[in-house]
Amino acid sequence: MPKVITAQEAEELLRKGEQPPAGAILTPSARDVLSGNRATAPKGMAAQKASAAPKASAAPSTPDYEFKWKPGTDPKSPADIEKFFHSPAIQMLKERMCDIGRRLWVREYTDGNGGNITIRVGDNLALCTPTLICKGFMKPEDMCLVDLDGKQLAGTRVRTSEAMTHFGIMKRQPAAKSCVHAHPPHATAFAISNVDIPSCLIPEAEVFLGKIGVATYKTPGTKENADEVGEVGKVHQAVLMENHGVICWGKDVEDAYWKMENIDSYCRTVGFAASLGGGLHRFTGGQAKELIAIRNKLGMTDPRSNLKECELCDSADFRPAVTCLPGDGSEGGVKADPSVETLVQQITDQMMKQLGGK
Repeated sequence: MPKVITAQEAEELLRKGEQPPAGAILTPSARDVLSGNRATAPKGMAAQKASAAPKASAAPSTPDYEFKWKPGTDPKSPADIEKFFHSPAIQMLKERMCDIGRRLWVREYTDGNGGNITIRVGDNLALCTPTLICKGFMKPEDMCLVDLDGKQLAGTRVRTSEAMTHFGIMKRQPAAKSCVHAHPPHATAFAISNVDIPSCLIPEAEVFLGKIGVATYKTPGTKENADEVGEVGKVHQAVLMENHGVICWGKDVEDAYWKMENIDSYCRTVGFAASLGGGLHRFTGGQAKELIAIRNKLGMTDPRSNLKECELCDSADFRPAVTCLPGDGSEGGVKADPSVETLVQQITDQMMKQLGGK
């Protein structure tokens, strides 16, 4: 018959440093004693636990989602490529890409099948989203593996046609480990207007976005577009693509996505402020210099670092709100057409005459 171990017997076993015999049945109280949950645990044990030095807590840290690989270790054979593509580390990145896609879609930065995401995972390898799929409903199995020349190496869906634009940046800027392209409405409004985004307005934009670049319009998906955006993106983490949208890069996909939120929020705020018609209150070039120093300290380079203070707050020609000028031809106003004025007056006279006859 199996031996039944009581709480008292369990305490005795703990004092001796022994374990219950094999097959023994423990009472609930005995289990509590052996697991350290009973208030009446042996005094010696309690004293020993109380005197034990607490474990040192880990140093505070910030999240780091950057994918790191050993140079020269890209898989070559089909079997190795498939194994790499389905490895736990890559699977985690695929899930993160789906999460970013959902966040883009929920915030209405993408519509239909718009937008695309890439993560560099090797010397000549990158994960990318597929073409013709809504970014809000992607699954990990939808992701593609391609080389930086656009050749698809793994995945059941066809890669996005705009992957080459991302690679145009990655090939020129090693720090660009991930790119996110979308059409956030407020930032895209600046991309299709003849208005430059003003600077020296909000500190966070100066630190996390830096100088916003502008890439001249080229047909999406073409080599010309990849070269144009790549050259601009080499020194700018957030790039307005004229008549198209926005592309941002970062050390990881979360970082690249944050830049997308940053630029659309900034453009939205600037647009609202401009509509108030009271002008925009800028901080000084000296204060901008301080913010650029913070950006550099965070490990983000800025092409403005060597500029003079008087050169930092650009977009001085930005004109908040709409100004309606009188139609006398002065200062750009529209000169009135005498024939149109005569016709309007005739119509007005006839209407007034008819109203007066009733």
